[in-house]
Amino acid sequence: MEVEGSSKKMIATQAEMVENKVPIPYRDQCAHLLIPLNKCRQSEFYLPWKCEIERHSYEKCEYELVMERMLQMQKIREEEAKLKQAGKQGASVPLIPKTANA
Repeated sequence: MEVEGSSKKMIATQAEMVENKVPIPYRDQCAHLLIPLNKCRQSEFYLPWKCEIERHSYEKCEYELVMERMLQMQKIREEEAKLKQAGKQGASVPLIPKTANA
């Protein structure tokens, strides 16, 4: 399943996420990494020094998604700035007229 605006594909299916009780806010392109991480956490009683490899891979995936969204937003802002500049150049009539002595 392809997610619009993202280069990553959804690997975990909706059925897998429901079966593994993945909370709805966490059902993104990294959910396939969260499922084994949560299983590891439960089997290791949530000890912080356990499941480091799974946690690192999940956090790296989330970081890449955030960076991708930031780059997309930066491109949108740059396009809006270009459109705004083009609009300002076309309308160069001042709103307040200058007086002769000013």
